[in-house]
Amino acid sequence: MATAGADGTVNTAVYARPHRGEKGELVWGMTEGKTWQNLRENPHASFLFKSEGRGWSGARLKLKLTGIRESGELLELIRQETVRVVSCQAAEAVCHAGYFSVEEVRPLI
Repeated sequence: MATAGADGTVNTAVYARPHRGEKGELVWGMTEGKTWQNLRENPHASFLFKSEGRGWSGARLKLKLTGIRESGELLELIRQETVRVVSCQAAEAVCHAGYFSVEEVRPLI
């Protein structure tokens, strides 16, 4: 995920596959890191992914932060998956669920 702060300073970070919110939003668990700080100043972000399989299929998503939750069922699910995939310590750092609308979808290449 790529973000930029209010002053234009860019940050990129590796984020896992998103979850789906109740209204179809894309939702990621987030820590108090630079990506989170930038999103509080500027709600726009970009996320790209490569689809499984051969070749270069995938997409580039233009996103806009539409909501934040510090509790709830989906955030708990994200924390549980973080324990399974990464570690307990990483899951403890996940304190926000960022909800995003998809503003634009473009091919990966």
